[in-house]
Amino acid sequence: MKNQNPKPVTLLLAEDDPDDRLLTRQALEKSRLVNDLRCVEDGEELLDYLRRRGKYADPKQSPRPGLILLDLNMPRKDGREALREIKTNPELRRIPIVVLTTSNADMDIDCAYELGANSFISKPVTFDSLVNIMRTIGHYWFSTTELPGKK
Repeated sequence: MKNQNPKPVTLLLAEDDPDDRLLTRQALEKSRLVNDLRCVEDGEELLDYLRRRGKYADPKQSPRPGLILLDLNMPRKDGREALREIKTNPELRRIPIVVLTTSNADMDIDCAYELGANSFISKPVTFDSLVNIMRTIGHYWFSTTELPGKK
C-alpha cells in the first residue's frame, strides 16, 4: 500500500467557468487534498502553460502538473482539441488527464477516451457530490497510483 501522506502534486484545472473553478477549489479544500491547484481558462492557455509559453515561461510559476482536470466545452480551443494535442506530444502525453465536464453524452465519452483521456467524469449537480468526486480523484491519483516522474 502506498504512503498515506503523498507528496504534493500540482493539479492543473482547465475550466472556463469562474464559478466552476471556485467550486472545484473549494471541493478540493473540503476533501483535504493538499495539492497545488493551478487554473487555466481555455485550451490555448492550457497548452501555453504546458509548453511554458508567454506568462508561463518560468517553470517556478508553472510547475509540470501531475494531473490535469479538463473541461471539454471551452472557448478558443476546446478540451477535445487540447486533449488531442497533449496526447500526441511525446513530452506531454504521459500526464494523466481526467475529463471533468457537464456532458454525459456517449459521443463525448467515446471521443475523450479515443483521444487518450485517462478518465471521464460528468460534473455532479451538488457541491457534496463534487467533494466526494474530488476525494475519490485524490485517493486514486495521489495515493493509489504511481504518477509518471517529472521529465
